[in-house]
Amino acid sequence: MKRYFLIIVFLLGSFSLVNAQNDNREKRAEKVQALKIAFITQKLELTSDEAQRFWPVYNRFESEVRQVMMDNKLGGDAIDNEEKVLNVKKRYRSEFIKVLGQQKTNTLFNAEKEFRGVLMRQLKNKQGNNSFRK
Repeated sequence: MKRYFLIIVFLLGSFSLVNAQNDNREKRAEKVQALKIAFITQKLELTSDEAQRFWPVYNRFESEVRQVMMDNKLGGDAIDNEEKVLNVKKRYRSEFIKVLGQQKTNTLFNAEKEFRGVLMRQLKNKQGNNSFRK
């Protein structure tokens, strides 16, 4: 009987740890998303009218890109996968131009690339700092 109790306690502890890790991932993802929104808003210098029209379009765009990337994780040719993402960007470019104009649309795509670079540098720095602690 004691064994079963210990096994149950161990399993419950394991599930709690997994849930805590998932919660941390979700919190990190939310934080990154908030930073990305702030970064893009600053780079584009959106007026309130532009922001009101831009963010719904951008959220649809980002959702489609995310879906393509999730599908890509299942496998496939890397070049084909990049082409699919590029096709989504091309499809949304005209919508962004209607809302933002050509110049700010270019700035948007550059800001996304810049944000990814900043994020990657931050992650590398954090990992580098953690490697010294081991």
